[in-house]
Amino acid sequence: MIEKPFLSVIMPVHEGAAWIGATLDSLAAEPTDGLEIIVIDSSPTSATAAVVERFVHRLPLRLLRRRDLGQWQTKTNFGVELAAANHVCMLPSDDLWLPGRVEAIRRWLADAPEAALHLAPTAIVDRYGRRMGRWNCPLPADEMLEAEFLLERLLVQNFVSVPAPIFRRSAWLACGGVDEKLWYTADWDIWAKLAGTGPVIYHDEITTAFRVHGSSLTVTGSRDASEFRSQMQTVLERHLPRLPASSRRRIGPAARASISVNVSLAAASAGNLKALVRAAGVVLSLGPIGMRRYLRDSRLRERAVCRLRAKLTGAF
Repeated sequence: MIEKPFLSVIMPVHEGAAWIGATLDSLAAEPTDGLEIIVIDSSPTSATAAVVERFVHRLPLRLLRRRDLGQWQTKTNFGVELAAANHVCMLPSDDLWLPGRVEAIRRWLADAPEAALHLAPTAIVDRYGRRMGRWNCPLPADEMLEAEFLLERLLVQNFVSVPAPIFRRSAWLACGGVDEKLWYTADWDIWAKLAGTGPVIYHDEITTAFRVHGSSLTVTGSRDASEFRSQMQTVLERHLPRLPASSRRRIGPAARASISVNVSLAAASAGNLKALVRAAGVVLSLGPIGMRRYLRDSRLRERAVCRLRAKLTGAF
């Protein structure tokens, strides 16, 4: 009888041959007992699959070639449905696990078995894997967090890095998985949905790395300003009504300002430096209390500094 895995790792990939070898190497460096790795490849060529197949004797993985499942959201929903473990995580093909990841996850699950969602910070690395900074969540560590508390901070800015969280498979299925219409903010939306299914806990341990590079969706997707704004507004309008009226009055202005700032920063990144003046004006309009809330929850400084470092070193 095959032992049930304790963790399923879902890896949606499309033309990921340039990155996925390093990603799978980072998994192979960890203890693999109790893992299930599901790679779902929609690439039009066999280049990515050829890299993955080199790891079949090193990792407990399944490679599924599914050209009909184009979006990462569709592939991820499909992978979670197939998962055999009670707990699941996602791993984009350009991100990494760091030493101690498996040991940490086992400990998190043992210490807080009732949690529907385990969050954690992540390292930010450039295209060469060099550390550029740390992606934090503005949350208290090792405390059970209720949905309202998390939403009040999460709706100002998505501060959850995709490779870090662990979630209950049953919670994912109960809330309908990722919305496949949200090509840019589907991850933001799913964290908000999962927070409504049970307690959330934040562990202040870095066990993953998020890679920033010029061809990532977070960069290319933000170049269409109107669609970029619409994607963020959809999530805000969907989840802000879940908060009490008093919370909505406090959080709404900071959340809407954050969307405007994100759109302005994307324009500035594309060469429109006047957009930085607009972004500064939006933040100042919040007043002292609103500005403190925005700066705490948006992690604006760490997001901007890491990308600037990568660009300055030519590794973006």
